[in-house]
Amino acid sequence: MNDTRANISVTVELFQFIMYAPTFTLGLLFNMMALSFLFFKVKKLTESTVYMIALIFLDTLLLFTFPFKIISYHLQDNWNLGSVFCSALESLYFVNMYGSILISLCICVDRYITIRHPFTAPTLRSTKKAAMVCAVICLGTSVGTVSTFQLHGEGHNISSCFHSFSKSTWENAGLFSALETTFFGSMAAMTFCTVQTIRCLRKHRTSDNARTHTTRAEKIVVTNLVAFLVCFTPYHVAYFVYFLVKNNIIHISFQQVLRDIVQVTLCWANLNCCLDGVCYYFVLKESVEDTLQKSRKLAT
Repeated sequence: MNDTRANISVTVELFQFIMYAPTFTLGLLFNMMALSFLFFKVKKLTESTVYMIALIFLDTLLLFTFPFKIISYHLQDNWNLGSVFCSALESLYFVNMYGSILISLCICVDRYITIRHPFTAPTLRSTKKAAMVCAVICLGTSVGTVSTFQLHGEGHNISSCFHSFSKSTWENAGLFSALETTFFGSMAAMTFCTVQTIRCLRKHRTSDNARTHTTRAEKIVVTNLVAFLVCFTPYHVAYFVYFLVKNNIIHISFQQVLRDIVQVTLCWANLNCCLDGVCYYFVLKESVEDTLQKSRKLAT
């Protein structure tokens, strides 16, 4: 049994390294490229670009924790970089992940309002309102920092960072409900907005733009939703089951295996940091190219 457990741990550690190393490198690269496009190529700040800046900022902060997460799992129960530093890393990791989820929701809702309700959009949308929403989300998720400093129990020296949380953490129904509600609520809202946006785009599709702007917009909204669901759903389902097991609501014989599944799906969820950067880099690149083409046509 111990040999099996050791093999599973080595497999999880290897999976984390295989996932986090390229995700960190490519995520940082594409996020920086998207940010450079925003600052040097995009001439006018819009609601969408405000949300993108906030998302890139949160994703980049999250990316910087990846090397330490790899180190922490390699060290297992021998974390020697200090309890405060570990709690700070865990705060950046978990708080920014849910901040990214909420900003992704805002981008989806903003796009829905723009396309589905074009006449009321000017009163609902503005760069100042978008900045205020981002500020509220950042401040709100930062409150979660308090809970991350208690993940290993009060007054305990941390020997295992990013895992081996205290029993009280797994029994915290309030924390569990907040995280699961944030994700599944965002998932429901994003699915609704995406479906309605696609319906509206197809309804107003014409023969002139059938293969250009409209179809491109459809691909963007669908890709964003699929990436969101594929990345975050496995972890939140695994976390839901693990919470039930830890609180003896359901009983299974492979609890340690389920623990590794939670670690693997959490690692998989962070792939979204890279996909966000890739997606919005190409969105901005195409937007700038379209603007330049229109300018050339007007000039001629």
